[in-house]
Amino acid sequence: MRIHPLAVDGLTALAPTTVACLLGAEAATQGWPPLDAFGWTLVALTNLPLVLRGRAPVGVFLFVHGCWTLYVWLGHWPVVNSPAAMVALYTVAAARPTRITAVCAALLGGVWIYAGVHSDSDAMPSVVGQAIGYPLVIWRFGYAARRTAELTERLRAEQAERARREVAEERVRIARELHDVVAHHMAVINVQAGLARFVFDSDPRTAREALTTIGTTSGEALAELRRMLGLLRADGVAGADGGPDRGGPDGARGAAGEGGAVLEPAPGLDRLEEMVERVRAGGVPVDLTVRGEPRPLPSGVQLCVYRVVQEALTNVLKHAPGAHATVRLVYRAGEIEASVTDDGGAGERGKEVDPDRMPKPGGHGLIGMRERAKLYGGTIVVGPRREGGFGVHLTLPTSEQAARRKDAVTE
Repeated sequence: MRIHPLAVDGLTALAPTTVACLLGAEAATQGWPPLDAFGWTLVALTNLPLVLRGRAPVGVFLFVHGCWTLYVWLGHWPVVNSPAAMVALYTVAAARPTRITAVCAALLGGVWIYAGVHSDSDAMPSVVGQAIGYPLVIWRFGYAARRTAELTERLRAEQAERARREVAEERVRIARELHDVVAHHMAVINVQAGLARFVFDSDPRTAREALTTIGTTSGEALAELRRMLGLLRADGVAGADGGPDRGGPDGARGAAGEGGAVLEPAPGLDRLEEMVERVRAGGVPVDLTVRGEPRPLPSGVQLCVYRVVQEALTNVLKHAPGAHATVRLVYRAGEIEASVTDDGGAGERGKEVDPDRMPKPGGHGLIGMRERAKLYGGTIVVGPRREGGFGVHLTLPTSEQAARRKDAVTE
């Protein structure tokens, strides 16, 4: 339970007030005049304003020292109100800059020496030492408290900023995953739906095949959406976008979802052929070639390659009808290359590439490609080809050491 600052100041003011009352009652036994009604009033006026010390540190300090000076000038025992004066100085030191604190510390020392002189003290060297030593010690403790408060506030601000950045990054990750899952499958469904509508009366068999493809593709899309939503709901599962070995949509393998159910693994290179077949069913001829010796790769790297190839083929479906696409996967020592090229279609050869396929600030797919390549320390080249059509070329390091050495994205 958090205590209100005013309550804390009230409890703090209670301590010097209690000490002042006890010392005031013993003033006569120490050889000082007993306190009368006006003297007790000054004791109250010196100590009770400390309740407001948090709201107006300097104002309370000046008021306390004014009442204390008047109390000393009337010939009362100076020690009675000295605790209140020191608490007031500590408050200024903990809340105000060093320059203001120095002036207040000098004022406390001055009143202390004045009290010694006015009372004809026989131990003036001791009084002067106290007038110098007490303010310096209080100043040091107040300064330490102020620095601690400033560092704590800075830490809270940094934590809040870090939390905002993490939320923003999580939103980007979720948006990228939704785009990758939905865009590809919807492109296939859209093409097949158009085909089925076109041949529904003239070629029922082709229409049925198109509808079957639509059902299969929509089922796969729903399965991937369930997998991603399950990961987002799962307690303690973070996105793998922070690294290839962390959980989440970019790297989770058999993570537990709600109710302890085992989630489906994220798509990897073993499902590349399945994805290519789906695009072929959408009406785009695709050739898939694999060179080098296939080997196990981190799940995050596999998903990165899968999503980039998926997005590239989706762009062919959407923007280059009639084009012939080629997917090439090359395993090399310490890295893997993936490229997706198309010829632009028979009617597009020699013409300018569809501007919708070019990288632009508002596009999510190409932005997602660049972010994934950068995340895993790879390079990606996206753009039109000299011989016509469009190409995407991705190179990813397959080891953490190599990933740290690379961090470039080009177009």
